[in-house]
Amino acid sequence: MSESSATRKAALWVGVVFLLGAALGGVLGYGFAHLSVRADPAPQPEPVRRAQRVQELTRDLGLTNAQAQEVDAILLQRHTEAKNVHDQSDAQLEQIRQRGREQIRAVLTPDQKPKFEEFLKNLDEQKKRNGTK
Repeated sequence: MSESSATRKAALWVGVVFLLGAALGGVLGYGFAHLSVRADPAPQPEPVRRAQRVQELTRDLGLTNAQAQEVDAILLQRHTEAKNVHDQSDAQLEQIRQRGREQIRAVLTPDQKPKFEEFLKNLDEQKKRNGTK
């Protein structure tokens, strides 16, 4: 086999390996990019989470039944308080949001107001879809 034939053969192999690598990289890249992201299981209701926490504390700390009942009552009370604070802050944020919208409406022309209302409608729908408030 001549030297030029060997060089062509080597170049051909390099080209084939390059093309195979590019094709494999493309397929794997596409596959990884389109993998469905495994979502966490649905969040558990608060009583279930609380019971699991009490069970974990009972196991790890060796709580008595009476202690476990007290811990459960404490966790329930703290959860209720935290939920109330969260609800209050949500209401306050909504008031601030509405005040800002009213202030913006006050500076708009009559032609701009319907466009702003459409913008707000789309924004609110997007927030609902994303699960934000």
